[in-house]
Amino acid sequence: MTQTPTATTTESEPHTAGAAVPARTMRALVKSKAEPGLWFDGQRRLPTGSSGIVGAPGPTEAMIRVKMAGVCGTDRHIYEWDHWAQSRIPVGIVTGHEFVGEIVAVGQGVTRVKVGQRVTAEGHITKGTDFNSRTGNAHIARDMRILGVDRDGCFADYVIVPQYNVWPLHEDVPDRIAAVMDPLGNAVHTVMTAGVSAQSVLITGAGIIGLMAVTVARAAGASKIFVTDVDPRRLELAKELGADFVFDPTRGDDWIGVIDQHTPGGGCDVLLEMSGAASAINAGFTALRNGGTAALLGIPGKPIEFDLSNHVIFKGARIFGVNGRRMWATWYQMEELILSGRLKLDKIITHTLPFEDYERAFKLMQSGDGIKIVLDLTA
Repeated sequence: MTQTPTATTTESEPHTAGAAVPARTMRALVKSKAEPGLWFDGQRRLPTGSSGIVGAPGPTEAMIRVKMAGVCGTDRHIYEWDHWAQSRIPVGIVTGHEFVGEIVAVGQGVTRVKVGQRVTAEGHITKGTDFNSRTGNAHIARDMRILGVDRDGCFADYVIVPQYNVWPLHEDVPDRIAAVMDPLGNAVHTVMTAGVSAQSVLITGAGIIGLMAVTVARAAGASKIFVTDVDPRRLELAKELGADFVFDPTRGDDWIGVIDQHTPGGGCDVLLEMSGAASAINAGFTALRNGGTAALLGIPGKPIEFDLSNHVIFKGARIFGVNGRRMWATWYQMEELILSGRLKLDKIITHTLPFEDYERAFKLMQSGDGIKIVLDLTA
């Protein structure tokens, strides 16, 4: 690993504690143009803290040297510059929001974390004064700003985040797992919201988070796990992770009858919707038993047609919309699951690539040959 140089970045002396300030520039992936792609900048200015000083955290912030960063589906949207990204992402931003690293500097008011700690961070950032933040629902605060979406993110050598968002890591959590705790938290939040213990579970969509949900649901005590997806490679992996039955819904609707045959209530107890596909959402609710529970995480690309009367009202279904991770209940649950050894995550993380090889990472995701990809900034 490179050593932290001692050069400062401005004429003002930043308020940091316990460590030298990094050099003037860093490597970063930047959304430099309003078109498909990301651009590597080897001379990017260091992040600016809330105090306005380049390369220094604000009074209650921490600067973190990024070691590894996970490539997310959101990053793919930004890379491909789809309709959502065009309407949401400011040109010029440093992307990325999943990472593990080490604190190199802290503001003078920081008391929760310290220089030298190995950490990751919650990427949903709020001031903490919103109604939802003050009533235990900070993950859906109205003033929410997201790392790598609304403010510079972690596809860079350094990132600055509020101390409240920093999660110190247990020594037994490996770096490559710590780098993907953000999406794992989505899976844990969805599974725990639905309550799957001793329940039959249908997971629609075997993407990154859907596959994580398989191993989380198995660890949480699901009685039977059914998975649907159109990619045979991902269905096979779902079986390795603990799914009892896997189905390709493009081959017809017979799979709904199979679920009916293997569940006492005439359908699955729990639906975990991870795909965002209209067909999967409607089929998932068809397979859900009367009185069942649905937790929805997948985001449709556009408004969908949905049979509310039959799928929800007459069925007496309970529905939960799931967004992000609960701060900090999900993080404690996630850490305990990781440390228990019951989660199978290694096969979901298919590639670890050098930071500069980011183009290959996105091509692997687009082709389906890669599932979860981690960029190594120390390589």
